Amino acid sequence: MFITRKNRGRRVDKTGWRGRIAGLYASGEAGLERQLARYDRLVETHRGMFAPSTAGLFNVPGRTELIGNHTDHNRGRVLAAAVNLDSIAAASAAAAGRITVVSAGYERPFVVDLDQLHPQKSEAGTTTALIRGIAAGLVRHDRRVGGFDATIQSDVLPGSGLSSSASIEVLIGTIFNHLFNRGKIGALEMAKVARFSENEYFGKPCGLMDQVACACGGILHIDFRDPDSPAIEKLAGDLAPRGCVLAVVNTGAGHVDLTVDYAAVPAEMKQAAAALGKSYLADSSMAELILHEREVREKSSDRAFLRAFHFFREHERVALSVQALKDKNVARFLELLGDSGRSSFCFLQNITPPGDGRFQPLALALALSEHFIAQCGQGACRVHGGGFAGTILAVIRAADFPGYRRMMEAVFGPGSVIELLIRDQGALFLGEA
Repeated sequence: MFITRKNRGRRVDKTGWRGRIAGLYASGEAGLERQLARYDRLVETHRGMFAPSTAGLFNVPGRTELIGNHTDHNRGRVLAAAVNLDSIAAASAAAAGRITVVSAGYERPFVVDLDQLHPQKSEAGTTTALIRGIAAGLVRHDRRVGGFDATIQSDVLPGSGLSSSASIEVLIGTIFNHLFNRGKIGALEMAKVARFSENEYFGKPCGLMDQVACACGGILHIDFRDPDSPAIEKLAGDLAPRGCVLAVVNTGAGHVDLTVDYAAVPAEMKQAAAALGKSYLADSSMAELILHEREVREKSSDRAFLRAFHFFREHERVALSVQALKDKNVARFLELLGDSGRSSFCFLQNITPPGDGRFQPLALALALSEHFIAQCGQGACRVHGGGFAGTILAVIRAADFPGYRRMMEAVFGPGSVIELLIRDQGALFLGEA
C-alpha cells in the first residue's frame, strides 16, 4: 500500500456506527478523534435542524484517477481508486414528498419537490440539479423514492479532481437506497444513476469512472467497452507501490467556467471516431488512426487527431499499468504514470486553459514536480482529473515527500499538497445515530 500512518486515538466501542468509523479510519491522514468529532457535529446539526427521532449515517469516498485520462467517455479503460477523503451525511425520512439537504458551507438548504422531477434549466450546475437528477434516475430504474431531510459535509475539495460531485451524487443515492429501497441497489446501478444526474441535470458530459470508483471503492481496473455493463476488476489493496506517497497538489484554480473546454475533449474524440466510421474511439485502433490521418484531420481537426492519438496510447497504458501493479514493479508503474502525464500535456492538451497565457498553474506545478523528481531519482506526476485547472497527481518516494511538500506549498500555499490514502470501501450506510 502507499505509505500510511496509524492513528492512535481513544478506544471506541466496536459495535454501532462509532465502531464502524473506527475501522474506516484505522489508517489515514486525519486522526480518529477528528473523525469522531466530525460525525458528532454532523449529528448534532441534523438534530438541531430537523429534530428526527433517529438518523442514518452515510459515507462515500472521493476518488483518484491513477491512469486513464479522458478514456472512459470513449469506452476505454481506466485505473482508478477510492481515497480517504470522503462525503458524509446524517439523514432521516420526511413525511412530505420533499427533499431538504443542508450542506456545510452553504447558507441555504437545497430543496427538491418529488412531484417535479423533470430538469430545471435554471438549476444547471447546482447541487439542487444533482439531487433532482438522482431522484429522477432512480424512478427511471423503477426504484422507490421519498422525501427526506439530510445534513451533509464533505472533505472532498470542489475543483480538486477528486470527484466531489460524484461523491455527493452517490451519497444522495445511498440515502435513497437505505431509506426507501432496503439497500438493494447495487454499486454499478447507483453509479449509472449518478452519471445520469450529472449528464442530464447538472449539465456535465462526464463518463462513468468517477461514480463507479466512489460507489465501489478500492483500486479498480474498469473497461468501458460495454458502457451498460463495464468490466470491473478490483485489485488487491496491497498492490499499490510500496514506499511511495500518493498526493494531489491543488493549484488553487477550480473548474468554474471551464465546462465548455472540458466538454470539447470527448466531443473532439468522437469527431475523430466518426471520421474513422465509428461511434467511439475504442471501436477503432491506433493503426486505423495513423492510416487515415489526413481524412481524420480534414473531417475534424488537428487537435481532434491528437486527442485520439492520446486515447489509443492511454488505453494501452492502463493495461500495462495494471500488469505492473500485479507484478509489483514500482519502477515500471511510475514510468507509465509519467508517460501518461506527458501525453496529456502534449496530445490531449488539457493542461493550459484557453485565453490568457500568463496563467498556467497546472503547467507550473508539473514543471516544478518534474524538476524535483529528476533530482530525487524516483517518482512521477501527471494531470489529475479533467484538467485545465485544479490539481496534479504526484507519486513521491516517502523519504523525499517532506521536501516535496515544502517546495510545492511554498508556491501554491499551505495545505495545497494533499496526501491521499487508498480506501477499500465504497459507499456505506454506517448505522443509526
